[in-house]
Amino acid sequence: MIWVYRLLFFPALLVLAPVYLWRMRRRGGYGAGFMQRFGANPGLPAKTPGRPRVWLQAVSVGEMLAIAPILEALRGAGAEVYLTTTTSTGHRLARERYAALTAGIGYFPIDAWPFVARAWRHIAPDMLLLAEGERWPEHLHRAAARGVPVLNINARLSDRSFARLKKFPRAAGLTFRGVTRLLAVSAEDAQRFIACGLPAECVVVTGNIKLDVTIPRLAEPEREQLRRELGLPAGDLVLLGSSTWPGEEAALVAALQGARAAGLRCSLLIVPRHAERRVEIETELKATGLRHHFRSRGAAAGEVDIAVADTTGELRRLTQLADVVFVGKSLLPHTEGQTPVEAAAVGKPMIFGPGTSNFRLITRDLVARGAAREVPDAAALGPATRELLADSAAREALAAAAARWHAANAGAAARTTEIIHRELTRRR
Repeated sequence: MIWVYRLLFFPALLVLAPVYLWRMRRRGGYGAGFMQRFGANPGLPAKTPGRPRVWLQAVSVGEMLAIAPILEALRGAGAEVYLTTTTSTGHRLARERYAALTAGIGYFPIDAWPFVARAWRHIAPDMLLLAEGERWPEHLHRAAARGVPVLNINARLSDRSFARLKKFPRAAGLTFRGVTRLLAVSAEDAQRFIACGLPAECVVVTGNIKLDVTIPRLAEPEREQLRRELGLPAGDLVLLGSSTWPGEEAALVAALQGARAAGLRCSLLIVPRHAERRVEIETELKATGLRHHFRSRGAAAGEVDIAVADTTGELRRLTQLADVVFVGKSLLPHTEGQTPVEAAAVGKPMIFGPGTSNFRLITRDLVARGAAREVPDAAALGPATRELLADSAAREALAAAAARWHAANAGAAARTTEIIHRELTRRR
């Protein structure tokens, strides 16, 4: 089956390459280290005798933020870590935060036989850790051939992926063959992996390490300074659009206008999931006639109606300014949803749409525990936000429930690091 995959991979790569190259150019920051995607030597130092080398792949910003306790535990266990990512934003964040915890930071190689073989010769890991959905057949095949254990940590299976793998069982076998241990985020995800053919003895439920996030709280002077930099008027309630996708900014602007028409003093803070959409977003905002400012251009000269934080790695700080949070990528036609965990961690009332398949269990539990509200569509977002902005008691109840939910779901990182340590000890 691996040879079928190899034969099909390059034609597929040629077809999809223009799309991915356009995205990379649009997002920027991919020039440095570009050849690492083709297995080029990442400049790692020689392996230290007696210390295992662990290769950890975390695809983007969210995963990078969540793996901090894993990296700290690996360093404490005497391992040297080569950390890779897929996106330029994830790579930048890794260099900013984890340089002292790693032996090297680079880009994950394309899953084609010559590139993978070349990378594995240079890196020579003793263990491979793949975060969430990063299960690449060629890398898994290479690990099995070398006898290297592979742990898929924080593993989840979306509704779409589960349906596809059930439909094509041979593809499921190729996707999971070579995984030594799979650490699932939930019991439901664990059952899905087993249904796709992964042996039950390889699967363990550890929980979601993203729920263990600890966010340093801003002091009041820091909050005021941040509001001034963004141009958010003092005394205004703040509606936050967290990790928004196309179409959701327009729905939030309509919600802002509706709240103001109802006599509420409020402003809108938009944090788009992809900062490179700033031109598209600015075109929409100019048409509204509302005052707006983009954070990438420096501090705002004065007060604005809408602040756009088109920067990376600031969402956790910015969420602390919000009175109501809308979690993005959840209004149709989007169906996968962004994470609501940061908002819960700082105790903020949340609203999201029906499209939350990547976080289906989390969002379901948040709603059931009175920690969030779900709206059916963009038209319902305005009334829902207006109701919460006008009702401080309702906001406080949602916020308190969110904080309780977050506290009750901690511990996944500790369970994950315990299993990693056990596998490292066995490897030695």
